Amino acid sequence: MRGVVFDGERVEVADDLEIRDPGPGEVLVAVAAAGLCHSDLSVIDGTIPFPAPVVLGHEGAGMVEAVGAGVTHVAVGDHVSLSTLANCGACAACDQGRPTMCRKAIGMPGQPFSRAGRPLYQFASNSAFAERTLVKAVQAVRIPDDIPLTSAALIGCGVLTGVGAVLNRAKVGLGDTVVVIGTGGIGLNVLQGARLAGALTIVAVDTNPAKEEAARLFGATHFLTSVAGVREILPDGARHVFECVGHTGLVRQAIDLLDRHGQAVLLGMPAPTAEATFLPASMFLDKSILGCRYGSSRPQHDIALYARLYQEGRLLLDELVTETYPVEDFAKAADDAEHGRVARGVLTF
Repeated sequence: MRGVVFDGERVEVADDLEIRDPGPGEVLVAVAAAGLCHSDLSVIDGTIPFPAPVVLGHEGAGMVEAVGAGVTHVAVGDHVSLSTLANCGACAACDQGRPTMCRKAIGMPGQPFSRAGRPLYQFASNSAFAERTLVKAVQAVRIPDDIPLTSAALIGCGVLTGVGAVLNRAKVGLGDTVVVIGTGGIGLNVLQGARLAGALTIVAVDTNPAKEEAARLFGATHFLTSVAGVREILPDGARHVFECVGHTGLVRQAIDLLDRHGQAVLLGMPAPTAEATFLPASMFLDKSILGCRYGSSRPQHDIALYARLYQEGRLLLDELVTETYPVEDFAKAADDAEHGRVARGVLTF
């Protein structure tokens, strides 16, 4: 079985992976497509510490190949989009509709893969860069068969995180003002989340002017290459500012762009030890800084909702896919993502 493996020093596309059969409450999925997210690259460069060797990938879609005992909501042959949220479903956080806060869904990587008898870790409880992967039943969300799997793959991370941050965490309202710093895969989904929410003014900021066309397609009413011009559009500041890059200096700028009672939502992933600074006095007019894990999503609900919105033409998925690559071309896909040549590259099997 093919898959992308990081051994702690280098990445290779292996062809000798093995995976165990599904146990109770598990689903074996034949992966058809998987989006290449910067989080995968962050494992490789060390920004996200993760044990190795590990099979990468966390944004995928495919068909159910087998199910374990007790799994009834999906069956063999179903098309599914995969979430990274292996929540338990029984703790207080899960019971309160906050599965992203489930402690059993954080920091407990399994090892369903092996190679030459040696176990390999699973990244983000998902490892979609493999021909087959094994997930908890709660992670497999059935989707309509008419949604292209190359597009459906992106729901499980970029769309859940970006759109979810707008609708679930920030709760952007009709007529609100929004600034989105960084228009990569996450930023584009924040833009379309703001559009879906009915935001009146949506300012996209990205240093790459070539990203303007896509930003406007996804919902931006304005595009800037620097935050310096935001106050000309929003003299009082913005109700919501989303930082989608993970740069500590941009965190400070996001806070500085807030209007009274505004909130800055941090989505970018800086290094674990990175520190950001701001003026506490600037927060006294009821301003807030919000962290956001995985769009504060409820995958079984949200993935189904976003699939329906796609079918109705209200949510863009196909437009996120800039290029597809056979898994053997992982190096090229990674280089394109690293240099901002694609909104989202998708690996196919």
